[in-house]
Amino acid sequence: MKASVVMIEPNGHFCSDCGVRGSAVCSSLDPAELREFEHLGRRVHFSSGETVFSEEDITTSFYNVLDGVMRLYKLLPDGRRQIVGFALPGDFLGMNLSGRHNFSADAIGAVIVCQFAKTPFGRFIEDRPQLLRRINELAIRELGQARDHMVLLGRRSADEKVAAFLLGWRERLLALKGPSDTVPLPMSRQDIADYLGLTIETVSRTFTKLERHGAIEIIHGGISLLDPARVEALAAA
Repeated sequence: MKASVVMIEPNGHFCSDCGVRGSAVCSSLDPAELREFEHLGRRVHFSSGETVFSEEDITTSFYNVLDGVMRLYKLLPDGRRQIVGFALPGDFLGMNLSGRHNFSADAIGAVIVCQFAKTPFGRFIEDRPQLLRRINELAIRELGQARDHMVLLGRRSADEKVAAFLLGWRERLLALKGPSDTVPLPMSRQDIADYLGLTIETVSRTFTKLERHGAIEIIHGGISLLDPARVEALAAA
């Protein structure tokens, strides 16, 4: 894991050109509130592999993902890594009840976040119930994803897990980029294995099997869904 050496942009008028504002935590704010809000944040750039925050660190900031993908993971007592999710643009990270991060996050490729210091952010939301509602909506969505992940890790075959992962990832990208049968996979096969509770060899064999059966085509940087119905049937098995 790399040490974090990041580029920070000074506070400025970022909200006007934010590409994820419609789906982000700030989507509930009116123009006057947005002008105040943007002075709370700063854009921070992370290079591939750099740590955004670490498990058990005291929470001092919250993060809204603007660009790129982050892996979210926990280290098990025996040193193994369990990936608990992947963060996409629009996701809001860092809020928790314990006051400490309950997982680690690092960048898959280049990542840009809008970082908010915890204390001024907390003061800002105190008298803005619509922002609190939006935060609750995002928290509920996150809980739903965690529930789906628990089901995925349950009594399902490797083929079913990989198929469900591909469809779930495609569905998340749909909200950002629109419909497409090409599914970019910026994460590594090892990342997918650590997310699904499989070995990298099993993940690679399953991808090859799905391609051999004509369900997908493995392309540079992702896969193309040649037979979505076959993949959906497998995921629903």
